[in-house]
Amino acid sequence: MAELYRGAAPLPSDAVYRVTWTRARPVTLLPGHDKAWKAAQRIEWGPAPYRTSFRALWNAEGLAIRFEACDDRPWHTMRHLDDPIWEEEVVEIFLDPACLGRHYAEVEISPVNVVTDLHILEPHPRLNGDRSWDWRGLESTVVPGSCGGLAPGSWVALAWLPWSGLQSMAPEVAPRVPPSPGDAWRFNVFRIKRPHGPAEPERGAIYAAWSAPEGPSFHEPQAFRRMEFSPDNA
Repeated sequence: MAELYRGAAPLPSDAVYRVTWTRARPVTLLPGHDKAWKAAQRIEWGPAPYRTSFRALWNAEGLAIRFEACDDRPWHTMRHLDDPIWEEEVVEIFLDPACLGRHYAEVEISPVNVVTDLHILEPHPRLNGDRSWDWRGLESTVVPGSCGGLAPGSWVALAWLPWSGLQSMAPEVAPRVPPSPGDAWRFNVFRIKRPHGPAEPERGAIYAAWSAPEGPSFHEPQAFRRMEFSPDNA
């Protein structure tokens, strides 16, 4: 991997992302304009031309996630489920329900809604991921974004991740799924942008993390931070 983007001070070790409870359903969340998204905590990271933000909502059935990616020229060549799209342009989330730093899920989405999902058995430096694993029931969509009207190629990736899809990932994970209000997992979110396109994908490549790892890989559980599931306050 090329050098990680480090444009901000490291997040404190006790940083928390609080996932807001929602009564909205995937059918209204995935198009991206349900008012429930306005209640979700928003975090952002990365260099200004390619700023990325993340929001999440949850309920008893699953987790809804939303990435907004500032972009002037998104590109892709890969088109199939579980292609190695990390070699192109993606947004990514790592979810560690058991808080072990292993047996965590990775979900990547490209600008044209190609999805790759993996079960990460071991992190860096002995990185071992199972691409044959599938998050059953996962739904996703990509819609145009605006990024304040400054980046006409901007895009928004949304996904619905049902808790049932994690039940079979590993024996260590099953007892932690689904979460209860007040539970906390570990997670991190990322963006890969390659400004020079498919001809020179590594030149000027931007590997940006919300919680930046110290080493050369996203797969450093020490950089994961707390994801806390808020109660239903309705």
